[in-house]
Amino acid sequence: MSLTGKAALAGVVGWPIAHSRSPRLHGYWLETYGIDGAYLPLAVRPEELETALRGLAAAGFRGVNLTIPHKEQVLALCDRLEETAERIGAVNTLVFDGGRIHGSNSDAFGFIENLKAGAAGHDLTAAPTVLLGAGGAARAVAVALIEASVPALRICNRSPERSAALAAELGAAATALPWAQRADALDDIGLLVNSTSLGMSGQPSLEIALDRLAPSALVTDLVYSPLETELLAAARARGCRTVDGLGMLLHQARPGFRAWFGVEPEVTQTLRDFVLGEP
Repeated sequence: MSLTGKAALAGVVGWPIAHSRSPRLHGYWLETYGIDGAYLPLAVRPEELETALRGLAAAGFRGVNLTIPHKEQVLALCDRLEETAERIGAVNTLVFDGGRIHGSNSDAFGFIENLKAGAAGHDLTAAPTVLLGAGGAARAVAVALIEASVPALRICNRSPERSAALAAELGAAATALPWAQRADALDDIGLLVNSTSLGMSGQPSLEIALDRLAPSALVTDLVYSPLETELLAAARARGCRTVDGLGMLLHQARPGFRAWFGVEPEVTQTLRDFVLGEP
């Protein structure tokens, strides 16, 4: 639809930004719901972030998403910070309100909503969880799992210092285990999460034996290129339910879209197919 002078404006800020699927995702919703608005890709260098955000707010933008490398840097620029974002230590959604910048993080929300949609009825409180990775995505997942009251969270990361630091921040329910023990840690778990880039197209494989993984366990991979990773294929071969990573991307976009454009968007199969398609 055509834009008017009253169009609601939002976008995604990153450096670089050409790879982002967010404009395609939000553009689909804007068209579907017939909204007078636009969502733009905005390439901003790290040293220009504050100037750019203040300028966007002054120009009438409703807000923006943040992606690499801005998610941590923007914390210091927020006038108000959501508690979950503070716990994660990163912001991915900004709302501009009368010159003030409100920051939040919807990645934890997106992770949980993706599990609910892809594995309805799975009880996160029934058994321990193993989380592979301790980077930015892992932090969001870990906070989401602790807030969901998992009985134990075992974090395995190739850099033991990072997994130990993350576990210490999360409290007694979280423990750090050596990367070499990742297969042994699967013995009694109900959920396995891969938040590393291993298994992504162009990256090394995620090498993990699933012999100890019960067929009743749920396995999810934040990687969505390819949509079915080697981990998910191997888990399905054992009889496990699996959830791919695309839904986390789609669901984490919902809170921002609602705040900027005033509509609660729906995640559908048609949307999944569209976002995965070629621009």
